[in-house]
Amino acid sequence: MYRIKLPHFEGALDLLLFFIKRDELDIYDIPISKITKDFMDYLRLMEKLDLEVAGDFILMAATLMQIKVRMLLPREVDEKGEEIDPRADLVKALIEYKQYKEMSEELSIFESDQRKQTFRGNYNFDERESPEELNTLLKNITLYDLIKAFKRAIEQRPKEATHQIRRLNVSIDEQINYILGKVENGKEMSFIPLIGGMKEKIRIIVTFIAMLELVKMGKIGLKESPDFNDFIVYGIENGQDIQLDN
Repeated sequence: MYRIKLPHFEGALDLLLFFIKRDELDIYDIPISKITKDFMDYLRLMEKLDLEVAGDFILMAATLMQIKVRMLLPREVDEKGEEIDPRADLVKALIEYKQYKEMSEELSIFESDQRKQTFRGNYNFDERESPEELNTLLKNITLYDLIKAFKRAIEQRPKEATHQIRRLNVSIDEQINYILGKVENGKEMSFIPLIGGMKEKIRIIVTFIAMLELVKMGKIGLKESPDFNDFIVYGIENGQDIQLDN
């Protein structure tokens, strides 16, 4: 008996990125015929193995076929008279997904490193172990919302005119106290202003990890913000979720 193991992909874009990386393709000039064939071959293999094909894979297959047909037709032009590349929207989606994926992997590595360290501190918080209670602190917030805001914070941090090599002493304990001081007594504050003025990338990362720890402890909550690339951090009094006005 032969056992076939397919690699796990989080979605259709993840599979396309795999093909691009495997074959060292130019993401800005995707050979649509080749990548469509590889994608369809993968779907057919999943069907032969009686594996459930998710809806986004089927939608992507239809999208690729549509792009392939448009590539054979005369190019459309925009208002400026420039040719419209049928692959433009797909390339944009792939680049954005690739950035989120890389940022997520960077945070996962940092979290893994942090788990190997023990920090001194004088705060005594009872950690909430119930996933249901933890979910109530995340109001309409997804992983992508957090990554988008984190990416924006890194890109917009003040740039230093000179480069100095020095050791930056910053701990999760310090940033936990910093965040609690900003949102004490049920106050709320957007994440971008919360890390405003932080020049060092490591300080922003540690602050981000400290924020996630506080959510896990049940001391703060997160909710969506009118700003697409931001979210709101709010404090919780006596372990009770404060009902804030949206």
